[in-house]
Amino acid sequence: MRVHFTVNGRAQTADDVWEGESLLYVLRERLGLPGSKNACEQGECGSCTVRLDGVPVCACLVAAGQVEGRTVDTVEGLARYAEQREHEREHEHAGEHGGERGGTEPGAEARRPDGTSLDEARRWQARPEEDAPAGRSGAALSPVQQAFLDAGAVQCGFCTPGLLVAADDLLEHHPSPTDEDIREALSGNLCRCTGYEKILDAVRLAAARQESGRDSGQGNGRDGKDGKDGGGAAGSRTEEGPR
Repeated sequence: MRVHFTVNGRAQTADDVWEGESLLYVLRERLGLPGSKNACEQGECGSCTVRLDGVPVCACLVAAGQVEGRTVDTVEGLARYAEQREHEREHEHAGEHGGERGGTEPGAEARRPDGTSLDEARRWQARPEEDAPAGRSGAALSPVQQAFLDAGAVQCGFCTPGLLVAADDLLEHHPSPTDEDIREALSGNLCRCTGYEKILDAVRLAAARQESGRDSGQGNGRDGKDGKDGGGAAGSRTEEGPR
């Protein structure tokens, strides 16, 4: 079976796909995108979370044939996804005020109509000079990815890709989430290393920066309950999970 779909803005084709093959297997083994992790293969841990047509799903539970003609976004494309989303918001805002922005849509260079060969996809690796937006040094990261680094929310990293996708989706639909919102959004993502509090801190930090950036154009955190910069660190909470 041959499957045609779009992955992280690029047209892709997977050949000789077995009818029972999962999207996760195709991403990791056929397209060379190992970011989505293979852990439980039962949809319980969330480590393989990707977006399918903009909706978070466990890639291990999606049959490869189901993605024919559809769009998949993985953790490898998270920065591009976030940047494109922000560009669309700015464009809508400009349109509301009667203005039009020129230029090329961020990430448009990556969306090649002729697709990408399997060999090229397997050889692809992030390079700062290719992937960083103009005027920005170092490899491009989405706000959620940067917040996870800054908050120290990464240990072994196995659960991190799924958490990043889930957290980014949360902030896309709920820019100022409560702690209850965050716990609910991440309830399907399991982490065996942490007590989850740093992960919650990271989402709070990303939300604070997002809110502050839209209000003032600066990267300062909003005022939290404890008055600390970065959306309120955990303090004395000791819950063992985000549920």
